[in-house]
Amino acid sequence: MSAALTFDDWRAKAEKLSYRNQCFIDGQFVPAASGRTFDCVSPVDGRVLTQVARGEQEDVDRAVRAARKAFDSGVWSGMAPRERKRVLLRFADLIAEHATELALLETLDMGKPIADSTSIDVPATVNCIRYYAEAIDKVYDEVAPTSQDVVALILREPVGVVGAVVPWNFPMLMAAWKLGPALATGNSVVLKPAEQSPLTALRLAELAAAAGIPDGVLNVVPGFGEEAGQAIGRHMDVDAVAFTGSTEVGKYFMRYSGESNLKRVSLECGGKTPHIVLPDAHDLDVAAKNAAFGIFFNQGEVCNAGSRLLVHESIKEPFLEKVMEWGRKMAPGNPLDPATTMGAMVDEKQMQRVLGYIEKGKSAGATLKMGGGRALSETGGYYIEPTIFDDVANDMVIAREEIFGPVLSTLTFKNEDEAIRVANDTIYGLAAAIWTTDINKAMKAARGLKAGSVWVNCFDGGDITTPFGGFKQSGFGRDKSLHAMDKFTDLKTVWIELH
Repeated sequence: MSAALTFDDWRAKAEKLSYRNQCFIDGQFVPAASGRTFDCVSPVDGRVLTQVARGEQEDVDRAVRAARKAFDSGVWSGMAPRERKRVLLRFADLIAEHATELALLETLDMGKPIADSTSIDVPATVNCIRYYAEAIDKVYDEVAPTSQDVVALILREPVGVVGAVVPWNFPMLMAAWKLGPALATGNSVVLKPAEQSPLTALRLAELAAAAGIPDGVLNVVPGFGEEAGQAIGRHMDVDAVAFTGSTEVGKYFMRYSGESNLKRVSLECGGKTPHIVLPDAHDLDVAAKNAAFGIFFNQGEVCNAGSRLLVHESIKEPFLEKVMEWGRKMAPGNPLDPATTMGAMVDEKQMQRVLGYIEKGKSAGATLKMGGGRALSETGGYYIEPTIFDDVANDMVIAREEIFGPVLSTLTFKNEDEAIRVANDTIYGLAAAIWTTDINKAMKAARGLKAGSVWVNCFDGGDITTPFGGFKQSGFGRDKSLHAMDKFTDLKTVWIELH
């Protein structure tokens, strides 16, 4: 249904849209205890969509108390697995039923193209919740191999109250990656969406309640990282924090854990993904399309964006021209236009940050091949042209720091060993990709690249069944797959001696 809507249809729906803008605590929407709010600004045109409750310490305290009460009561944690499964499946159904509204909220709040919100973000969110709902009654406890006079049970139990702090680049999907396994395993959750993109999280909470998730099991506290986020990280009654965001902020959560109750922390942080192209790639046109997609999709606001393009010196010039051809096709446009393939940066601060990196690249001596400037400034929104640098050295700032925008750094190499060495010369280790028809080179690279995901002859491959997370300063712990449930459970051994 959504795919048939026109630009005018989406604009008309945007005018009629209503927003949930208060904290969701213990099954109710409530204002922040302080009464304070902050502007929720759309990057599409710079206008204020609504004022959102500015959650702080007292609001987090209220949410954690509600979550703890619900958890200890067993209203969710003690519910029969088949019943939790039924509720979560209903939750997924409600997300699907409200797909048009949620896609529109996501696009207006964050700036991504409506075509992506409808075809990627909402369906992936639905699929994620359904996957973990179905997993509930299919993950078994264990019986250890012991002697005849002993029975040893290994029980998987929910950790308790989970703080989930999620980013603004995929607000709804990243929330689902935390909520799915956390709720499936019986935990209560306090979710803090990024201050740039709180709207879908608040609507999801309302839909979760309508699906039958009991009061207090899912709470949402919008607000700023240094206030609500820090309050969650330091809270003495939060048992675990699952965070997705920058490496800098991830380190804060490690510190908060050590300075509070030593709560469990799982982190999915920054990346500087190397995208390696060898001369024997089976189709350089396909590789070039993927290279462009890998950096310009979602305006480059992707943790595993292929921001470092490593091309063999023998094919660099023609290959880079192919990438540029695709880049020109991905010029930014109004995110409410179904034809738009690249939208707006999330806010003015991020736009200025990315433009600053572009200036650093030029100052360092890299060659600006295309883009490099602000686009569509007359709209009031925050748009940047697809940008490609050539002649980049791996010690330049643009090759080392996560830009989180549509900026590609192109490097060359002479052989596969050099490519792997340069690829690994980074503090990050979230993902990597290589294009080659030689299985020996592919497997050598897959083993040698220090990254949580290695894609061969594709980019950003995978689905909900495969784990996602990083090595090195890209964090630890995994989202997606059954392995994500490990973050939200404790193993208990029950040792019984028989007499």
